[in-house]
Amino acid sequence: MSNFKVSFGFGEPAPVQENSSKSSPAEIEFLCELSLWNTIPQPDKAIRFAPEWFKRLPREMGMPDANGLPGLTIKACLPVTDVMSLGFMLPLPFDVQLMVPEDRVSIQMGWAPDVPFQPMEQHHPGQIGAPEDPFQTAMPLKFINPWRIKVPDGYSVLFSQPFSRPDLPFTCFSGLVDCDRFDTAVNIPFVWTGPVGETLLRAGTPIAQIVPIRRDTLIKDARSRVSTDQELSEQENATNRKYNEESTYSREWRVKK
Repeated sequence: MSNFKVSFGFGEPAPVQENSSKSSPAEIEFLCELSLWNTIPQPDKAIRFAPEWFKRLPREMGMPDANGLPGLTIKACLPVTDVMSLGFMLPLPFDVQLMVPEDRVSIQMGWAPDVPFQPMEQHHPGQIGAPEDPFQTAMPLKFINPWRIKVPDGYSVLFSQPFSRPDLPFTCFSGLVDCDRFDTAVNIPFVWTGPVGETLLRAGTPIAQIVPIRRDTLIKDARSRVSTDQELSEQENATNRKYNEESTYSREWRVKK
């Protein structure tokens, strides 16, 4: 993602265009209405929405692992931090109060009376096949996203549940949208997976992680086969190093995103 820039539709001066033989980095833009500018939380790089439980987690557990190396927590797992840093995050625009009954279906929603639009709506249960399995006790809802997303030609945008966020009390339905051609905002459908009773979702809560994807880089063909002897030897060597050497992944295998 290092070659992606982020900009917003209002509040920043237009960049000066310079003649250069180098191609400009791809840019994602988040556009909102002028009346909303500086009144709602802005999308930002995903890592800036890292949860508190992850921030306060130490890197080491204070005990050795089964191989005698320092026992590490998930915070030391670079694939986890890489996916938490991937792309950008859309935030909830306003505080939302939910009252979830025991049946988890007749969910009531509320927000301040002066907000310029309602930040959450209901879907019809039939749109997900409710009340059939696995949605016997579910009401499909959707976050209303005020940000239109613009990307360069040839790019789609993956909208997903924020990665590695079991603390969030909802689960989004993922979608891949051709935002280079779709000239309006994308709302985020979800089901409530949190507790029954009252819950306050604060403005700024991440509601979707978004990842720009260049369509011509998608791998569309696949095959399964038996490993060669050389591949098995490579795999055994990598496994031994993974469990018996410190920080091999970060030193030799990880590529900075």
